[in-house]
Amino acid sequence: MKKGNTHETIQHDGIVQKVGNDSVVVAISASSACTGCHAEGLCNMTGKEEKIIDVQGKYNVVPGDTVTVLMQQSMGYKAIALSYLIPVLVVIVSLVVLVSLDIPELTAGLISIGVLLPYFLVLFLLRRRINRIFTFTLKT
Repeated sequence: MKKGNTHETIQHDGIVQKVGNDSVVVAISASSACTGCHAEGLCNMTGKEEKIIDVQGKYNVVPGDTVTVLMQQSMGYKAIALSYLIPVLVVIVSLVVLVSLDIPELTAGLISIGVLLPYFLVLFLLRRRINRIFTFTLKT
């Protein structure tokens, strides 16, 4: 992760897989740069598997080129909030409310976990809108 002119960015090196009319498909994998990032334990990029990123825009690249995929650090925080922070808060709040209503703890726990199903269903249904929020750019 390097600091840009006005915004901090998250950077990952990758290889161009496919070039379309208005997008570029890049394969990235975790690198040693991930070890210095404070979100290393939360980010899915720290795994060994390769991730495929669709970068919108026209770039002068060809398949096989090495590029750097950039994302604003604030977008990373939003991703962490949507995928980890909000679900944990939903479970805790629903558990506290259900237990305060004298519902047995086991039932309250199961219902609290079950509340995550609609949450993730809503995320799934809004995935196109969410994808427009999380934008990537390329540095060649």
